[in-house]
Amino acid sequence: MKKSITFLLCFLTFFAFAQQRELKLAADVWPPFTNTEDEKSILSDLVQEALRRIQIESTMEITSFKEVLEELHSGKFDGSPGLWTSKERRKKYYYSKPYLYNQLVLVGRKGSDVSANAFKELSGKRIGVIDNYAYGDFDKNKEIEIIPGASNQKNLENLLSDKIDYMLVDALLIQYMLKYQLNDVSQHLAIGQKPLLVKSLHLALSKNLEGAEEILKRFDQEIEVMIEDGSFNKLLELNWVKADVDGDGNMELVLGSNMAGTSAPQNIYGLMMDNSYKDQKNGPTRYYIDGKLYEDWDNVPKSYKLDLVEDKTPSEEDAFIRLDF
Repeated sequence: MKKSITFLLCFLTFFAFAQQRELKLAADVWPPFTNTEDEKSILSDLVQEALRRIQIESTMEITSFKEVLEELHSGKFDGSPGLWTSKERRKKYYYSKPYLYNQLVLVGRKGSDVSANAFKELSGKRIGVIDNYAYGDFDKNKEIEIIPGASNQKNLENLLSDKIDYMLVDALLIQYMLKYQLNDVSQHLAIGQKPLLVKSLHLALSKNLEGAEEILKRFDQEIEVMIEDGSFNKLLELNWVKADVDGDGNMELVLGSNMAGTSAPQNIYGLMMDNSYKDQKNGPTRYYIDGKLYEDWDNVPKSYKLDLVEDKTPSEEDAFIRLDF
């Protein structure tokens, strides 16, 4: 009885919030994750779509990262769509479950050795990172020189002009680079195969926001639905993603369309990078398609093994901006 009353109170609190106001969210310019209106903004799109599907409207203001944190503290904003966690931040905010991971990969100039598996292997190197982000202690390696940059694009310029030796780039950005600018990447860059640093991304809401915990609970549930129904893939603009859809601790390959391709997919972006996946020597072998699990590629029905039809015509933006994140 007590549990029923508690659930009812939580539901009424959530319902009252949904009826009365919008969530005021804020983020900085961090392409392609968060960005100004009309630009690719993956985290904003994912979070606002999940909230919309649970009947919560939201607004998104783009400002400096410093101001995001200051105005969250002041109460001007209710939360942020893609915040890393830290001990200090958890004192101020409630966090959703991770819905995406920044998997930071080593990128160097063409011909560079990008095989490092840990920061201890990079002693004496200059590494470009984005200023003010909570990367951590880089494995306590004091022999590497961390060079802050205002953006990935600035770090790229520093890399190509030999001002830094390497930069850390998110695996999703690399997926887009390989998809849209393969020739430029092949000509100018060397890309590591494994992430050196993995940081979970969360919807964070102020602890002063009424009903915040219930909102995040429902948000988490809706994200799971979006992964299963393929809408998560579509918002990421990726046909395949790795995710643990059945909760067994192992990854499946999740198809976001009805065209799986004519051969087993390679180089798939993983949503949920965890230790169980890293320990699988050959990676995930099961496929999740239209609500069904298939144990291997041979068991995937032939009706799905259609070649992807891609528009090879470069957009005006792609033709103009090269090697730009």
